[in-house]
Amino acid sequence: MENYHYTAVDRFLRYVQIDTQSDPQSATNPSTEKQKDLSRVLVQELLDMGIADAEMDEWGYVYATVPANTDKPNVPTICFCSHVDTSPDVTGAGVKPIIHERWNGTDISLPDDPSQQIRVADHPDLSHQLGNDIITASGTTLLGADNKAGLAEIMDAAQYLLTHPDVKHGRIRLLFTPDEEVGRGTEKVDMQKLGADFGYTIDGEALGTLEDETFSADAVKITIQGVSTHPGFAKGKLENALKIAADLLATLPKNALSPETTESKEGFVHPTRMEGNQDKAVLEFIIRDFTETGLQEKETYLQNQLNEVMTYYPGSSAQFVVKEQYRNMKDVLDQYPAVVENALEAIRRSGLSAQRRSIRGGTDGSRLSFMGLPCPNIFAGEHAFHSRQEWVSVQDMQKAVSVIVNVAQVWEERS
Repeated sequence: MENYHYTAVDRFLRYVQIDTQSDPQSATNPSTEKQKDLSRVLVQELLDMGIADAEMDEWGYVYATVPANTDKPNVPTICFCSHVDTSPDVTGAGVKPIIHERWNGTDISLPDDPSQQIRVADHPDLSHQLGNDIITASGTTLLGADNKAGLAEIMDAAQYLLTHPDVKHGRIRLLFTPDEEVGRGTEKVDMQKLGADFGYTIDGEALGTLEDETFSADAVKITIQGVSTHPGFAKGKLENALKIAADLLATLPKNALSPETTESKEGFVHPTRMEGNQDKAVLEFIIRDFTETGLQEKETYLQNQLNEVMTYYPGSSAQFVVKEQYRNMKDVLDQYPAVVENALEAIRRSGLSAQRRSIRGGTDGSRLSFMGLPCPNIFAGEHAFHSRQEWVSVQDMQKAVSVIVNVAQVWEERS
């Protein structure tokens, strides 16, 4: 692919200027209609490439096929997947992408908010980017490399395969989903329509990495019903639901069991939302661990803390509801070793050192794996996602395109 003119960067610069922020409080599918603005652009670009079956469904999911060009009859159908939405944590409206050409190793100041400094000391992966072209936002928004870098890379790889018939591959399905950032990216996927045997999300971080393990994840919603009365006549009667909720939060350890105090394979209990009044309060948590046992232990711990707090409020009650979010995809992927091995080989063929990693989070691939599509996560080059300091390098994006093409080729060769 040495002489190939990459289109990934051109596409990426267009995609990030389309606001596709999802909304965790919305009950609609997709959670925000504006996500479809990008989905429609993707469909049109796919049609312009000559992919006749490109379509967006009513939920905002994009499906498309790169037809097989091999004579081998038994090559599995491979799916490449990325998500169109950006994180609710930081605004994605009015993104102004900036290319810092031939980066010289100094800290990067973002012009629209000079307090936003991308410091090498805080971003160790930058140390591998000397001389590369770094793309950032301007300082007041996120960039959207998570996951528009992946979208651009898949689109460029599709164009490469369509224009290079000498690269033999089986049938390839493309899937672009909404609402991954709010945990609903696979909610409306039509697995029968998708019709793929194995898949890869292109939504990872550092160059050369493949992630085949994720957190297992649950959500916990605690509803506290207090005892409300007029504060002027409240002595011996009032049990303030907000104070009960605050008491529960105060029992959580300061130096352990939280995202800000854990790393590697350590899980956590993380409060994400609180609302209410003296009569009724609602607390929402996410629980994370790499094992089912660890997940259950953390939920039992939180339940026990709640029970202890409630003993001080005999007139009040609490409801503790657990909702499964996703599970560690390694449980599925270990049953299909070729999915990981073929990707690692594709990374090596792209001239990179292949690394297997665990994700302290989840991807659409976590759920897809349990829905019948074993689906590890390949790097897209995105860094510092969900922040105004998000960045990606042009050269990493081009390598990701190469890896996607090589994945398709490796599966054909080994079938």
